[in-house]
Amino acid sequence: MKKSLVILILLANLVSLVNAQENVKIGKQNIKLSSNLMTPEALWAMGRIGAAEASADGKQIVYQIGYYSVKANKSQQKIAIINADGTGNTTLTTGTKSETDPTWYQGKIAFLSGGQLWTMNADGSDRKQISKTSKDIEGYKFSPDGKRVILLHSLEFNEIIKKNPDDLPKATGRLVTDLMYRHWDHYVESIQHPFVADVTENGIKDGIDILEGEPFECPMEPFGGIEQLDWSPDSKSIAYTCRKKTGLAYSISTDSDIYLYIIGTRETKNLCKPADYKAPEVDPTKTLKYQSVNAKENLQNNVGYDQNPKFSPDGKYVAWTSMEHDGYESDRNRLCVYNLASGEKKYVTESFDSNVDDFVWSDSKDVMIYFIGVWHATENLYAVNWKGELKQMNTMVTPQSASGCQEGNAWADFGSIHLMNNGKQLLMERHSITAPADLYIVTPNFKKPANTAVSQLTFENKHITDQLAKPSVQQRWVKTTDGKELLAWIILPPNFDASKKYPTLLFCEGGPQSPVSQFWSYRWNFFIMASQGYVVVAPNRRGLPGFGHEWLEEISGDWTGQCMDDYLSAIDDAANNLPYVDKDHLGAVGASFGGFSVYYLAGHHDKRFKAFISHDGAFNLAAMYTETEENWFSNWEYDEAYWHRPQLPNAKKTYHNSPHKFVEKWDTPILCIHGEKDYRINATQGMSAFNAARMKGIPAELLIFPDENHWVLKPQNGVLWQRTFFNWLDRWLK
Repeated sequence: MKKSLVILILLANLVSLVNAQENVKIGKQNIKLSSNLMTPEALWAMGRIGAAEASADGKQIVYQIGYYSVKANKSQQKIAIINADGTGNTTLTTGTKSETDPTWYQGKIAFLSGGQLWTMNADGSDRKQISKTSKDIEGYKFSPDGKRVILLHSLEFNEIIKKNPDDLPKATGRLVTDLMYRHWDHYVESIQHPFVADVTENGIKDGIDILEGEPFECPMEPFGGIEQLDWSPDSKSIAYTCRKKTGLAYSISTDSDIYLYIIGTRETKNLCKPADYKAPEVDPTKTLKYQSVNAKENLQNNVGYDQNPKFSPDGKYVAWTSMEHDGYESDRNRLCVYNLASGEKKYVTESFDSNVDDFVWSDSKDVMIYFIGVWHATENLYAVNWKGELKQMNTMVTPQSASGCQEGNAWADFGSIHLMNNGKQLLMERHSITAPADLYIVTPNFKKPANTAVSQLTFENKHITDQLAKPSVQQRWVKTTDGKELLAWIILPPNFDASKKYPTLLFCEGGPQSPVSQFWSYRWNFFIMASQGYVVVAPNRRGLPGFGHEWLEEISGDWTGQCMDDYLSAIDDAANNLPYVDKDHLGAVGASFGGFSVYYLAGHHDKRFKAFISHDGAFNLAAMYTETEENWFSNWEYDEAYWHRPQLPNAKKTYHNSPHKFVEKWDTPILCIHGEKDYRINATQGMSAFNAARMKGIPAELLIFPDENHWVLKPQNGVLWQRTFFNWLDRWLK
């Protein structure tokens, strides 16, 4: 249920690869806006930057950019190049097919098109297909010596859903024999495996399956990509991520490991666990939190999520992100460094009480690793040296206004990180509430972080954003009901007039443990909400990272407790202390856990709100327990199955406080939105909420998408979503 900007880009790329098979050429739209306010059409006209990589000499950067056509209801991914000094920005893709995943390979640009690997010169000339594999290539990574390449292929998988008889070719039924028969938005009838292929003068052909004969996926569903594998500097071994479980065992566990595959011998070693490790037996209907798999003596075996390995430049170490507990998808993401010679594991970010979201090894004597992580609602850049000294490399100046808010648009999130210019600089993606993603060059200074230089490289959407009046962003600290301090973003409409009163929206975050940072979304976009004349209050309620592990943990098993009080504290503070907030015209909106929050608040808001919008929210928690596909989530959050008697205190409280049990208190218009391909929170949840509201006589609408999942990815559906969203709010709040 987490959101992530990197995940959004990956899924958009996947959609585009299918869409671009048709002969539609889509590109940058030099549009002239009819007003200076953000609209859904302007939002969908923006280019979306994806993967990027600097050349070996640091002089050029190649990157992926996605464009969308609302009229054609399609997208196309293109490849562009720019010099490190900001000159020479050129789109290299000229045809109608999508071209994705650009990297540098022996002075040329490698990329994917039509399921095969191609190369071209840096000016786009001399395009050559260099692979002829029997299956489409879905991801790749060349070895450092250029002699081999990892290829990701999908293989037919019939372990869970049995193959239909050959004499029934038109049968549409599926015989399911275990759990995890569908994941995110698809039935699991194929899985990815990594193959190692030789690069020869005659091109690249089918390689060797690293997981040959194993019924496990690599990378891991639903969001994993080539970042889950890495080459050793000597090109002799590969580190990869894998959760070697299927069916019921897979559905209740987050225990993935890092494996080392030796090219010459084809041997595989688990770097996380001893060779004789045997996982303890568990009860699949109860949280793993209190079971022996998470006993203190077993945690040294890396029983949680371990992902995204990266070799050190000297090849002596492998680092990866590591969660401590099995079954807990939102545990603190630590940075584990493994000594390949001794087998010693060291966690080097223990002084950082938040998540490591992405990282890169440095080849500097002063810095071991650079990483990004959220703290106080902003994704920052950090560096750690071999002594374990940790420093934040970016700083912000945020003067305080008379209202008690911190003012300014200086905040921004970093979204990715890559070395360039022989490690002297970093190529990073950056975005904020008021600016979509662009590429930046960062020149870090570990000894004097204040001297770290951040320079914007691309200006992909300047031709659109220059036409728009921008909202202003403020940071406000709010006192909670238990006497703590909560950070909330206050987003004010463009051309804001403090003497006026504005309808105001409470934004309820999903996750439930995803940060309300300086994110830029193409759906839950604060810029467009403010541009439509709304003040937005976006609190970092209990359960969000970036405020310490204790704050993060307070939501598990208590979805309707302090986190709901935090929501109400934030909106009450705004209504009572910010004179421009119209307390008689308040709305609450949210998706996923935020959608659940809306359904719950609908029965507990004491007439604060005049309108609600819930997208893909959980409505009936007992039903969701057996409907969702990743059962570890419900187990950890609810503590146990709904049918247990007696119930643990958290389970009893969770099921008792399910939103569907408080419909008798609903009294406010509500819009329910859901995707029918959402297998994380099934569409029956949104349908049930809508049906209940209408049967009670409450004004309600249901926006249902038969072809969308937990998100909305198709352009026309996206515009329909925005128009419906604001039509509903305008109807009840203006």
